[in-house]
Amino acid sequence: MGIRINIDVMMAQRKIGLTELAGKIDITPANLSILKNNKAKAVRFSTLEAICRELRCQPGDIIEYLPED
Repeated sequence: MGIRINIDVMMAQRKIGLTELAGKIDITPANLSILKNNKAKAVRFSTLEAICRELRCQPGDIIEYLPED
C-alpha cells in the first residue's frame, strides 16, 4: 500500500470537521478531502505543518508507512 494518511482519525479525536479544518489551514475542502481519502500524490510541507499546528499533532500521527506484502 505504501503511505497512508490518517488525518480523519486525528480530526475525529479533535472534533473538527473537514470544512472547518480546510478554512483554518487555507486550502480548499476538496483538496483536503483528496488528502484525507488517500488520493493525494504529494503534500507540501507547509500544508503538513499547518495541519499539525491546527490538530496539535506530529506528522507521524497522520502519516503512516505500510510495507508492500
